Amino acid sequence: MAAPLLERPASPSENEQDDKKTWTFSGLALFACLTAFAGLIVGLYPTTASWFSAREQARLVDLYDSKLDNAKPLSASQLIELAHRYNDRLSAGAALDAFANVPRGTGDLDEDGMSYKDQLRIDGTDVMARIRIPEIDVDLPIYHGTSDEVLNKGAGHLEGTSLPVGGLGTHSVITAHRGLADATMFTNLNKVGIGDRFTIEVAGQVLTYEIRETRVVHPENTRFLKADPNRDLVTLVTCTPLGINTHRILVTAERVTPTPQSDIDAARGASKVGFPWWAVALIGGFLLLAFLFWRAGYMVPAKTKKNESGNESDSGEEQLESNSDDNL
Repeated sequence: MAAPLLERPASPSENEQDDKKTWTFSGLALFACLTAFAGLIVGLYPTTASWFSAREQARLVDLYDSKLDNAKPLSASQLIELAHRYNDRLSAGAALDAFANVPRGTGDLDEDGMSYKDQLRIDGTDVMARIRIPEIDVDLPIYHGTSDEVLNKGAGHLEGTSLPVGGLGTHSVITAHRGLADATMFTNLNKVGIGDRFTIEVAGQVLTYEIRETRVVHPENTRFLKADPNRDLVTLVTCTPLGINTHRILVTAERVTPTPQSDIDAARGASKVGFPWWAVALIGGFLLLAFLFWRAGYMVPAKTKKNESGNESDSGEEQLESNSDDNL
C-alpha cells in the first residue's frame, strides 16, 4: 500500500510574500493631477510675471538713484537747470496718434543745439525720472520717448511736452501700457480719483501732484494736453478699453507746493516689491495635489515570481513521491 503524499510546509519567505502588499496609483489620477498643476501654473503666470517685472523696475529705479549721487559730468542741479531752459524753448506740439496703441508726440525748439535725448541724461542709466502713484501701487521708471521698447519696460515721457521738472507754464505727459500680461504698469489708472496724489522724482528733487481731472477721450482730442501759463501740470495717459485701445484715459494733476515732507521721506527709501504670494500659492497647490494623488492610490498584493515558485512546488512534489516509492 502506497504511503500518502506528504504536503510540503510553506517556507517563511513564502508566507511573507503572501502577506506583502504594495501601494499603486492609477494612470487617470496621475493625468488629472498633472493637468491641474499645469492649470495652476498658467493661472499664476500673470501674477508671477508682474512680480518679476516690478522687481526689475525697482532695480532700475534704485540704480538711477545711485547713479544720480555720482552724476558726471553734470550735477543734479545743472541737469534741472538745463531741463528748465529746454522747457522755456519748447513750442506746443503734443499729439495722440489715432492709429497707435500708445501716444506719440513731436516738439520743436525755438533754438537749435538742445537735443531731447540729452536732457536729464545720467551716465550708466537710461532712466529720466521716477513716478509713484501710491493709490494704485505704481512705482515706475520714466524713460525718454514712447517707443514700444520703452513702454515694455516702464513709463515713457511724451516727447514734445514739457520735461517733468515742474514750473509754471509746463505740462508734462507721462504714458504707460495697460493690460499687459507680464506687467501691471498703468493697468489700474482708471481707479484713481480726484484728490489722489502721485510724485515724480527727478534729478534729486521730489514733485507732488494732486489729481484735478480724469477723462476718457478719442485719440485725436489733444486740447487737454496744452500748457497753461498759470499752472504746473502733469497728465498721465494710457489706453482703454483693455485690449481694444480705441480711447485714451487722461489723468491731469496739478503741482502741490511745497512738497509734503512725507513725500520727500518716501523718496529716500529704496523701491519695494510686494511679497511673492504667487510662490506660496504655487507651493501650496503642488503640496495639495501631491496629497490628493497619494490619497488616490490603493493597496495591491505584491507580484510573485510564478515560475520560480512553480518550479519549487513541482520539485518538492517529485521528491516526496520518490521518498514514498522507496518506502514501499
